[in-house]
Amino acid sequence: MGKFIYLDNAATTKVDKNVLEQMLPWFSENFGNPSSIYSFGRDSKKAIENARRQTSEAISCRPNEIYFTGSGTEADNWAIKGCAYANSKKGKHLITTNIEHHAVMDTMHYLEKKGFNVTYVPVENNGLVDPLKIFGEVRDDTIIISVIM
Repeated sequence: MGKFIYLDNAATTKVDKNVLEQMLPWFSENFGNPSSIYSFGRDSKKAIENARRQTSEAISCRPNEIYFTGSGTEADNWAIKGCAYANSKKGKHLITTNIEHHAVMDTMHYLEKKGFNVTYVPVENNGLVDPLKIFGEVRDDTIIISVIM
């Protein structure tokens, strides 16, 4: 095989060597359940809380504002559903585009079945999102705008 060029880094990407080096013990030796009470589990929980603290310091937020997820799909679902339900007393209108990743689209369809109203803004012929069209759909009861990058 010739030189390989990977172009789907938004979905997954090669792990940095420094990250891999730090993670290897947790994949092979220190693999305890962080929700357990035994020592392996307590060690795992300490490592996760340390990673949470380091991450929060790097982006200037509180550690309790950092959530680790297993995938982008999980993160999309959690963020959109969490925000929708947490703000449902303020409104039930959501805005997205018609070209979103299925993780976002499936979540929007789910929320529609739960009584939320979703506006799907079409993209331009060149595939770009016109911000003015997004802003034009904002209403007093709009609580989420989710637009793919």
